[in-house]
Amino acid sequence: MRKIVLLSFLTLDGVVQAPGGREEDVSGGFEHGGWVTPFFDESLGQEMEKQMAGPFDLLLGRKTYDIFASYWPYHLDEWPGLVNAMKYVVSRHPVKGRWDGTSGVTGGVPAQIRALKALDGPVIQVHGSGEMAQTLFEHGLVDELWLKFFPITLGQGKRLFGPGTRPANFRLTSSSVTPGGVLLARYEKTNEVQP
Repeated sequence: MRKIVLLSFLTLDGVVQAPGGREEDVSGGFEHGGWVTPFFDESLGQEMEKQMAGPFDLLLGRKTYDIFASYWPYHLDEWPGLVNAMKYVVSRHPVKGRWDGTSGVTGGVPAQIRALKALDGPVIQVHGSGEMAQTLFEHGLVDELWLKFFPITLGQGKRLFGPGTRPANFRLTSSSVTPGGVLLARYEKTNEVQP
């Protein structure tokens, strides 16, 4: 069975909303988009290149897919692993394949994701996709977390872990810190928390 690996940029207070740009996600009146920019240095870029080298498939929420599909097909030299990645998109509405290798996931999402995990193939990476990530956490579908903690607090915004998150134990498998103070941490799920 292949693994689902969730990669996320987050603030020290757990915010994941709109890390890449001011207008990326302004829902809820969020005004702090682009908060990773002051901390994104060469060493973080090198780590992202390693993580995106492939092979992998992608599991994305619709908003994240739309952001990725508007940029990455035209910049594949930056993250060549995206060329062969199958893109599975969780959406309430049909997804028109604007990007080669795109397939929609609608209705019965947890069961469909379990079926994807059971297929032969590379790991499945999840980027952004905060709303869909809540479904993954609720149903215990995340196997690894590759987190980047940025030395900033925002006090508002969408958080990585919501109230429906299923209890689970994770083991730290590696960690490092960039010169800009970004903590890179990889965790592997070991089991469910027992009462």
